[in-house]
Amino acid sequence: MSLPSHVVHSFVDACGKPSVLTDPSECWTYGFDNSRQHARPDLVVLPQDAEQIQACVRLCRQFHLPLTTRGRGTNTTGAAVPLQSGVVLSTERMDRVLEMDAANRNMRVEPGVLNSTVQQQALEHGLFWPPDPGSADYCTVGGNLACNAAGPRAIKYGTCRENTLEVHAVTGAGDMIRTGSATTKGVVGLDLTRLLVGSEGILAVITEARLKLSAIAERTDTIRASYIDTQSAIDAVVCILAQSALPCALEFMDEGSLDLTRKQEAITLPDHAKAVLIIEVDGLVQTVDASVAAVQKAAKNPGCIDLLNASDPRQRAELWQARKVLSQALRSFAPSKINEDVVVPVSRLPTLLQELELLATKFSIPIFNFGHAGNGNIHVNLLYDESDPHQAASARDCLDEVFDLVLRLDGSLSGEHGVGISKRNWVDRELGPEVLGLMRQVKRQFDPDGILNPDKVLPGPTSV
Repeated sequence: MSLPSHVVHSFVDACGKPSVLTDPSECWTYGFDNSRQHARPDLVVLPQDAEQIQACVRLCRQFHLPLTTRGRGTNTTGAAVPLQSGVVLSTERMDRVLEMDAANRNMRVEPGVLNSTVQQQALEHGLFWPPDPGSADYCTVGGNLACNAAGPRAIKYGTCRENTLEVHAVTGAGDMIRTGSATTKGVVGLDLTRLLVGSEGILAVITEARLKLSAIAERTDTIRASYIDTQSAIDAVVCILAQSALPCALEFMDEGSLDLTRKQEAITLPDHAKAVLIIEVDGLVQTVDASVAAVQKAAKNPGCIDLLNASDPRQRAELWQARKVLSQALRSFAPSKINEDVVVPVSRLPTLLQELELLATKFSIPIFNFGHAGNGNIHVNLLYDESDPHQAASARDCLDEVFDLVLRLDGSLSGEHGVGISKRNWVDRELGPEVLGLMRQVKRQFDPDGILNPDKVLPGPTSV
């Protein structure tokens, strides 16, 4: 559906003709994200500053148009898909680093800056921003903040919420707000920064953020530990987390993932290994050896059949290779994939993985599991053929039971991918009616007309 000409002209007047797309073929590109879901927007706006974003929000409110904000579309849950069409606001042209404050270890950026750009500029000052999702080369900081994206380093350095000091945003009411401060401590008022981070664009459009940076370790070692079974690997995870030398990454791969990896790449893994941990330890040159020894001691239990350590960058890359190629290997196994990033208490990982094996058998759906074991955050991959009605139905029924299993284990439906469309219908299983009621009140306070990213995150109808 095309918008009335006076509506289009209003957006052109606010942002300039080169920043407003109305041609259906151009708008089509902005209707999808990495969830592979799609809905074509009626109009796309490419603002270049906060004032243009504010003007866009106010126009959407005036004309009762849904507004979906997106970065580079790497989200896997459909959060950037404009379900009700309307307007898509892409931050891709707001890609400047506004300030590099190395002395205070922070950086001020626009939302369209790539994660990799932040890392490159921080590196010049011996610093880095801890969130490191797998799509870091092409995902934006705004998208990272929207989903509270994390990655392997979260075990030691935290997620976006722990590494964002200040946010500037435009609410659904069209008001510009600033939350947080340039300091690492501060308790004045409620913590709205942490509320906006992870809100998936349903409360406000982020126009600027001050990121908290960390110093790059002098040395990083990578350890790969192989085990005869999953239980031994998870026992090692618990022991590693119980000692004081906290690793900066602690990744897990199950038997199916290892078998698939062996077929895809010339990667040397012990023949009898049914589970692998990839562990990174960082710190000062003079302390890393002691930390590595402590981690290896914790990792080496009766079920450990192989333990390799490397500090040389090339050798470290080789140890990581099995994990790096896995996503592509999964795509070669079956034409369709459901990838859920569930999280449970670490001590309950063995139960989760054992029950997932039973579900795979029950529904005849291959399930491959890997991910951030140090946080209990496992990527559960259901492989099937969407063109086969029976397999498609089985996969959806299996996913339903996967979520029930996670909640029985006191877990959460999402560790870092967000909710978007894909998990929205299950949210009320995790959150009670009272909590959901409070969240809807917060949504109305920020976005009184319900124009921001409608039909996402919170179950139930959304008004526009």
